[in-house]
Amino acid sequence: TQSVKVSKISLVDLAGSERASKSGVQVEQARFREGCNINKSLSTLGLVISALATRQSNENSLKSTKKTFVPYRDSVLTWLLKDSLGGNSFTIMLATISPAYDNYEETISTLRYADQAKKIVNHAVINEDEP
Repeated sequence: TQSVKVSKISLVDLAGSERASKSGVQVEQARFREGCNINKSLSTLGLVISALATRQSNENSLKSTKKTFVPYRDSVLTWLLKDSLGGNSFTIMLATISPAYDNYEETISTLRYADQAKKIVNHAVINEDEP
């Protein structure tokens, strides 16, 4: 019998709606609620990345034998990305930033995400299914 290699690819654009108030355009209520939900997902993603970075730091320094809780289930985004964030995967995160002063806060926020994300180390192995 021959085994079958199994893989999955996820491409996710994590653009937030934090700039809605800067645009000067009256934001309709439904779109505003959608933006709030997006920002909640991004906040949860930040918590997950931070927890995974802390877990990695603890494993590297042997500081703590206690497992760090990772709140994957707190948002649909983090639940769907669970394998990519801390599982059996090879993950690349691209952080795009702006040199414009008007985007300073968004740039700093993005760099904080990236700084935490670079601390996470996954150990990917080939998935094989028997036919």
